Amino acid sequence: MSPAMGQPGTLTKKQSDALAAYNKAASDFESILGQRRAQIDSNQRLPNLPGQALYLARNNMLSTYKDLTDALPSRIGGPNKYGIPPAYLDAGVEPLLDQYRKLFDLMQAPPANAQKSDTPFKDVVDLGTAIARAKGLDAAGAEAAGRISLGLFFAETNGNQNIGNARSNTYKGSLQTGPSEDQNGRRKWAAIKTSIAAFDPALSLRDDREEARAGNLDHRFNHWTAVRDALMSAHADIFPQVATIVKTLPNPIDQMKLFELIQIIPAPTRSGLKSGDLVNYRISDPRIMGYLRNNSIFTFGQADRARTSATYREILDAMWLFNAKFEEALAKFDEIKARQKR
Repeated sequence: MSPAMGQPGTLTKKQSDALAAYNKAASDFESILGQRRAQIDSNQRLPNLPGQALYLARNNMLSTYKDLTDALPSRIGGPNKYGIPPAYLDAGVEPLLDQYRKLFDLMQAPPANAQKSDTPFKDVVDLGTAIARAKGLDAAGAEAAGRISLGLFFAETNGNQNIGNARSNTYKGSLQTGPSEDQNGRRKWAAIKTSIAAFDPALSLRDDREEARAGNLDHRFNHWTAVRDALMSAHADIFPQVATIVKTLPNPIDQMKLFELIQIIPAPTRSGLKSGDLVNYRISDPRIMGYLRNNSIFTFGQADRARTSATYREILDAMWLFNAKFEEALAKFDEIKARQKR
């Protein structure tokens, strides 16, 4: 990988420092990628949370590039295949992000006893739709809930079922839940299953089969039960507000982002929904801003990290790292709906 180009003699000290910081960050990212790849290829024991160092190095590369383009706007280049704003990513380092994703796929591979589904995307849509119907939504609202649910699957796992987590020892499975969230979801599902069986007996029978199949297995490693319990734990109680959310946020990707925020910062997001003016509802609690930054929102560059508050409209706009995931989810959803109409 070639370093960022520049002519030091023509740069100010601030610009020169920013260029040097970026070149070092890109080199460090390349180095840790190579180190982790060598460890995997030679079957060495990986450190605890082996993805954390990669994640931080990637973030530092994006951050220092944003600082560079803030100091030297001429460095902003063309678009990249990851849909990252060009001010944050030099398209020339795309191969490093390719390596990054491949390594995470290896490090987060499902355990050998995980129980996969042959229809993972349809399962998510079916469960989200059924839960929404049980919560009283009409056909249009239930369809939107199914679409949003598929977006959550892609946001959490890039559409990969039953995965581990290279950055956490707590969150696992198709919707990356912890043990307490999974248990909470199972209890909530039991409370509405009878009503679901009344209008969708086929789905209820599928659920019985998956429960029997999972047995004493951690339910987060059966794709069906993992998705079901995660949706029931964090999102089902918000489904009755889907019609209002769709009206407030007509863009389907914004809708998915909002439900992802219910997972990241649940209490403020619920408060924002209750406020009657969601898009202008402002977050200013430093702790909540920290949670956002830990999930790649206002994370990259000194200007972003210096923010002390943000409205929900600003937060949604800053979730650009999720855009490609949600666009893929929308494409899969359209495929599912098209097959159902045949």
